[in-house]
Amino acid sequence: MMSWFSPSTVEFYRNWPSIAVANLKMSSFESAVLLLLSVGYLCQSSRTPLEKLADNKLCADMECSYAISLAMALEDYVAPDCRFINLKRGQMIYVYSKLLPAEGGGIFWSGSVYSERYVDQMGIIGFFPVNYVNETYTFQRDTVKLPTTDTEFICI
Repeated sequence: MMSWFSPSTVEFYRNWPSIAVANLKMSSFESAVLLLLSVGYLCQSSRTPLEKLADNKLCADMECSYAISLAMALEDYVAPDCRFINLKRGQMIYVYSKLLPAEGGGIFWSGSVYSERYVDQMGIIGFFPVNYVNETYTFQRDTVKLPTTDTEFICI
């Protein structure tokens, strides 16, 4: 029987899995280094504080971990940057804090959307303009005035 391949070619293909794994490990290492460098650069460049929306806020407790109220979105709102959340008309939002605006500033609240239609957005907390929502139910009437921190206005 005549062979179409030389013995060295046959040997190469017989050892192909081990050669491929060795090459894969090297490329995985290089990929990991590149990924770490990229993530480090992005984290460093994206951790710059953006405009501080307010110096003080109202919360239901000292950690702002309990919802103050429930609100419904009156119209769609597209978030301009990572500090904000998108809203869809009719969507329910748990309000966790109400920013007390500086003179001439806009009025923003922070909250998390609740909707079975938009499950991918549930749990994400961000700011939204107060004029896009209607407060429908108040959980906590007594609020605590707290200072805002710079970390609340950083895009990660």
